[in-house]
Amino acid sequence: MNTTGSKGIGKHPLIEMLGVTKVYGTGQAAMHALRGINLRIDQGEFVAVMGPSGSGKSTCMNILGCLDTPTAGAYLFEGISVGKLSRGQRALLRRHYLGFVFQGYNLLNRTSALENVELPLIYRAIPAGRRRSRALEAMEAVGLKGWETHTPSELSGGQQQRVAIARAMVTAPMVLLADEPTGNLDSVRSKEIMDLLTTFNQKQGITIVMVTHDPEIAVYAKRTIRFLDGVIDSEEQNGGVG
Repeated sequence: MNTTGSKGIGKHPLIEMLGVTKVYGTGQAAMHALRGINLRIDQGEFVAVMGPSGSGKSTCMNILGCLDTPTAGAYLFEGISVGKLSRGQRALLRRHYLGFVFQGYNLLNRTSALENVELPLIYRAIPAGRRRSRALEAMEAVGLKGWETHTPSELSGGQQQRVAIARAMVTAPMVLLADEPTGNLDSVRSKEIMDLLTTFNQKQGITIVMVTHDPEIAVYAKRTIRFLDGVIDSEEQNGGVG
């Protein structure tokens, strides 16, 4: 893995978990969130992750996003063991390879849509001119050309989620991690967001891993993984939508 080089398809799976466990606490208070997960996700896949509350899906996503580390087992990203990286190296992996979309949008309320989209580029020390131009392109790609100066309070929920997706995509990540991206939206806006994610997956080859509780949203993915009690309970191939 090279955070300054091209993001090509290597000989390894893009993402691989090998016997990953995660335990919080010790002794009788220990809580086993993951119990030996084996998972492979290849470049360009669109995977839905489902399961009841407490099933381990959120813990798995946090490990995939380098926001947490396994208690045991290995998480490999392009063949590199993430657990052996320093905290700073994991931060670089997040910054250069991963994009995040959340149910609650997580936008800065007093900042324009365009400035919200520019934010990840500031962390990467991209010069202001290039930053602005890439953010404008990302806004246009999510169908928000002309809305750049609006603040989140001036946007609908669907528009706010589009800004959040533009912010995630502006760095051209290899992987987009989406946590209930339609959870706060009605059915019409949900379809718009899922059509947008499907387009990024199919046209740009972005790998998407999406947590959802809604079976009608999960069918947009090509594969559904179901968690239960800290293990992968089932996997199935979907037709995908689009």
